[in-house]
Formats: sequence, C-alpha cells, structure tokens
Amino acid sequence: MSEELLDQAMLFEVVENQLADSYPKQVTETLLRLRMTGHSRDEAIELIACALAPEMIDVIEHQQSFNLERYAAHLAQLPETPWLGDEA
Repeated sequence: MSEELLDQAMLFEVVENQLADSYPKQVTETLLRLRMTGHSRDEAIELIACALAPEMIDVIEHQQSFNLERYAAHLAQLPETPWLGDEA
C-alpha cells in the first residue's frame, strides 16, 4: 500500500514545498549542508525525501500525526539512512 499512496514524485513535491515555505527550517538547513558536502541538489532532495517517507507513511497509512521531531532527527543523520535498514 505504501508504494501506491506514496510515490517518489509526491515526496519530491512535498520537499520542494517545504523548501519554498522554509518550513520546517531543518529541510533548508539539510539541503545546504548536503550541497556543501558535495551532493548535487537532486541527490540532496532525494535524501531528504528518504527522511520524509516514514513520516508520510505514518500520516497516510496509520492516521498518525506528523512527527516533526523524528523527521528532524532523520534529516540530521543524512546522508546516512539507518531507518531504511537493508533498503539503503
């Protein structure tokens, strides 16, 4: 069900909207940090989307509230993605 409701293009759009709105601020900070460490903008957006995905799954599939604290913690770990387990 995750793949049906949560596609990559939608995640990228949400990230781009967060950047445009400068909210949460950690998204902009993470983009800048990743860019400064040699990642292209596209790579950085993809990594940020990886941090966003678990939150969107919880909201869409589990009807839970968006967990900004956990999202910010995932953003802080990028480019590492330990929450993805073997998928990374």
